[in-house]
Amino acid sequence: MSESSKKPLSTEPYKGVRDFYPEDMAVQNYIFSTWKKVCESMQPPYQEYAASLLEPAELYRSKGGDNDEIVNEQMFTFIDRGEREVALRPEMTPSLARMVAARRKSLKFPLRWYTIANCFRYERPQRGRKREHWQLNADLMGIAGIEAEVEIISLAYNIMGAFGVKDKDFEIRINDRRRFDEAIEAIGGASHSTRKAVIRTIDAWDKLDSPKQELVKVLNEEKVEEFLNYLEKNVSSKALKSLMPLLNAKGVTNVVVDPKIARGFDYYTGIVFEVFDTHEDNRRSLFGGGRYDNLLEMFGVDPVPTVGFGMGDVTIRDFLETHKLPTKY
Repeated sequence: MSESSKKPLSTEPYKGVRDFYPEDMAVQNYIFSTWKKVCESMQPPYQEYAASLLEPAELYRSKGGDNDEIVNEQMFTFIDRGEREVALRPEMTPSLARMVAARRKSLKFPLRWYTIANCFRYERPQRGRKREHWQLNADLMGIAGIEAEVEIISLAYNIMGAFGVKDKDFEIRINDRRRFDEAIEAIGGASHSTRKAVIRTIDAWDKLDSPKQELVKVLNEEKVEEFLNYLEKNVSSKALKSLMPLLNAKGVTNVVVDPKIARGFDYYTGIVFEVFDTHEDNRRSLFGGGRYDNLLEMFGVDPVPTVGFGMGDVTIRDFLETHKLPTKY
């Protein structure tokens, strides 16, 4: 075949990623600068950090466990020339934990750090989901008390306000992951793997056609009824009861307790939250986070209590466009 008869290369980008022409970069720069401005205007301010998008794959395998969907189904991995398995980071939290563990003894806590990092997940591209996205991660490390949750949720609320969002246009749904353990103990206990499967089912509840039947596959039918009844009768917890008035005092009043908020990652240990769009054309979770106190243990160092969240550029852009809010300066 002659050179002239070869099929021309496609001009399309790799599936699930985006090209940013100047008009797109204007939107991206607006989102990034708003994130930076709010994080750095907090008192005390949050400091920016960064890490390589390449990490040893074992970093995520150690964190995730055998049933982690991201690790087993969505992670981009390859073997480098040194025969090491390498991953394009699917999330930022393990990298943060690695960095803090490396200097655990010399860092002055509490730490207030943020980063804007690109992440990769091999999943089906659809509205609100790409195979590559950029994400703001903000974390407060070194405070065990409920004031850490108050600060992080207030930061998330302030970011929404900085985009011009009114309180009625979004809702902050909170829950306490420990309630699921309490409910499982109330029905006779279960193995670690069963507990993880239960939480993953709860996390996907609104996306499943028959969520209750999915839960029956993990627990038997009688225990499912007992489990759900326990959650219904014990909607709140001591931590949630403390959190609500503190948030209200900060002006964060569009907060509700939602017993179905679980957050899929196994490392969450306490309060979790998700920010939801209330617009009828875009009713979905925008972003979320919560408390994770034990992630540093996999590096063999003393744990550090931490609360944080991740907010993606794709979902916030969809939100701004849905609500006809500015997407550039």
